[in-house]
Amino acid sequence: MSEVKISAATRTEFGKGAARRIRREDKVPGVLYGHGSDPLHVTLPGHDLLMALRTPNVLIALDIDGKTKELAIPKAVQRDPLKGFLEHVDLLLVKRGERVNVDIYVHTEGELAPGGFLLEHVLNALPVEAEATHIPESVTVSVEGLSAGDSILAKDITLPKGTTLAVEEDTVVLQVLAAQAEEAVEGEETEGEEAAEA
Repeated sequence: MSEVKISAATRTEFGKGAARRIRREDKVPGVLYGHGSDPLHVTLPGHDLLMALRTPNVLIALDIDGKTKELAIPKAVQRDPLKGFLEHVDLLLVKRGERVNVDIYVHTEGELAPGGFLLEHVLNALPVEAEATHIPESVTVSVEGLSAGDSILAKDITLPKGTTLAVEEDTVVLQVLAAQAEEAVEGEETEGEEAAEA
């Protein structure tokens, strides 16, 4: 995983008014925490942060006030519900060689068996433990030929080297359902036609 370098500045102003002023300058307020240290309130460049967050579990190399260099991963990102711009970010301090718990996205490939089945993502993201500088962006799972009643458990997913599950092995990640909604609608239409004929 490549590192994204971002400059950050410590901040001493807090509250909604201060946050609004920061965002007007195309910057994002954030908090850096971890390793038992006191939370550090920072200001980050909005565009650089937005581009970095396009990569899931991105590793950010922070240059704080031009004096301190830290590695961090995003743990919580708040966005404006309507406009989508970044409002606040929580960053977790990490060190090289340290293992961290993160969620990685589950992508699927392949076609289900014929029959109009539905694929349910019980987990959209899979909790795993990985080395902080080698966090996988996602895992890909084949659903080729699966039909109603089939499921894929956490233990069935092949993880990248050095990554381990952070959930029970028997946790259901994906399952295939029969398209009951369509059948129910068809049944109601048949009943309606019979009633009309009577």
